[in-house]
Amino acid sequence: IIIPAYNAELWIAESIGSVLAQTWRELEVIVVDDGSQDATPEVVAGIGDPRVRLIRQENRGAAAARNHGLKVARGDYLQFLDADDLLSADKLELQMIELDGATPDSVASCGWGKFSFDPMEVRVNAEPVWDVADPVDWLVCSLSGGGMMQPGAWLCPRRVVERAGKWDESFSLHDDGEYFTRVLLQASRNIFVEGPIVYYREVSGSLSRSTSRKAMESALAVCRSRHQALFAARDTPAVHRAIATQYAQFIYQFGTDAPDLANSALLLIEELNENPAGSIGGSGFRCLIKALGFERAWRFRRWIYEVLPR
Repeated sequence: IIIPAYNAELWIAESIGSVLAQTWRELEVIVVDDGSQDATPEVVAGIGDPRVRLIRQENRGAAAARNHGLKVARGDYLQFLDADDLLSADKLELQMIELDGATPDSVASCGWGKFSFDPMEVRVNAEPVWDVADPVDWLVCSLSGGGMMQPGAWLCPRRVVERAGKWDESFSLHDDGEYFTRVLLQASRNIFVEGPIVYYREVSGSLSRSTSRKAMESALAVCRSRHQALFAARDTPAVHRAIATQYAQFIYQFGTDAPDLANSALLLIEELNENPAGSIGGSGFRCLIKALGFERAWRFRRWIYEVLPR
């Protein structure tokens, strides 16, 4: 289990504790401290369990920390966990049981939910994509609005991870989506395991909420990377539509703040020759898509933002 950590002194002990409490006992926990300026390394060092390894590096970002963890990990199966998230105690054991009898190169996933303070208040809402077994179909469903999988929910054989390659350290926002696209495309199938839960802690100021220029550029670059990877795996109308939908989702989320990036994404949608799925935005915007098409609906929405005072 590879845990990148940066200024995580408030949560890291609880996160590691959820790993050490696993009913599957044969594990190593690799915590890569990414140049924390708080007491994160001291908290980890004080845990005192021989299965926990602390590695320190200069601040280079979470992707670099995960790559460092991959380099030193010794396990036959690999899992990433953020420093503020938690695992239910049976997570690894139930996934290992399923993988033991599965098609070679299968990966395992499980349910996940969000919480803010108390894990007992976790909200688990099943999404259509969870039960999709074929990796390309999984990605098509996810990009078309069928949901996602929290990174900590995956458990992957080492050989699949090695074929997928390293985390791309040039990305920031959505780097996990890009990475697990490559992992899935190296896998034979996804096995969704009922029962275990990953507890995803919602923290204000997290990268996933960022609208900085760097974050938006990263999000578009991730879209392009998934575009290329999916095309290489399967070139069908369903894939075209899914890729168009991810660009449309990017435009809906960031187009008002970065109209130049939105225009680039619109050109890529045109090249795909498929309309995005109508699953973007709220009910009002979806009605606009039905009436006007995505591009006109978005331009109307942008005009509203420019005209009305904020």
